[in-house]
Amino acid sequence: MQPQPRMQNPAVIIPDAMPAILGVLKAAEKGGVPGITMELVHLRASQINGCGPCVDGGARNAKKAGETDQRLFALPVWREAPYYTDAERAALDLAEAATRLADRPDPVPDAIWDEAARHYTEEQLAAIVLMIGVTNLFNRLNVSTKQLAGAW
Repeated sequence: MQPQPRMQNPAVIIPDAMPAILGVLKAAEKGGVPGITMELVHLRASQINGCGPCVDGGARNAKKAGETDQRLFALPVWREAPYYTDAERAALDLAEAATRLADRPDPVPDAIWDEAARHYTEEQLAAIVLMIGVTNLFNRLNVSTKQLAGAW
């Protein structure tokens, strides 16, 4: 028997929610960060949170944006893979720290923030943090209600 969602995504049920969330996402995408980097940030946070729809959709969107299979396959082990730029690594480290807030007493250590700030302007950092936040919101909505990968 195929699993079923508990309910529709809450952002679909509440009429004004999805446009508001998508508005934040669109604003973040205008923050000057390369689109591929934003896709990688979204996908990595979604992998950590086990969000099937976001991992599925994120991988598809990254492919459409020109991402390679090699980099997509290695994303869970990006620290050990040679395929990412230093700037991408800084964004991925920030994404992991800001997604795993309860894993350490100082959730986003200065060293992680400072490395990201070395590669990105304040506006770009804001865009990355917004992407991480929106991704985590979607992850929590989807996982809580057992949304299915590929159903969107």
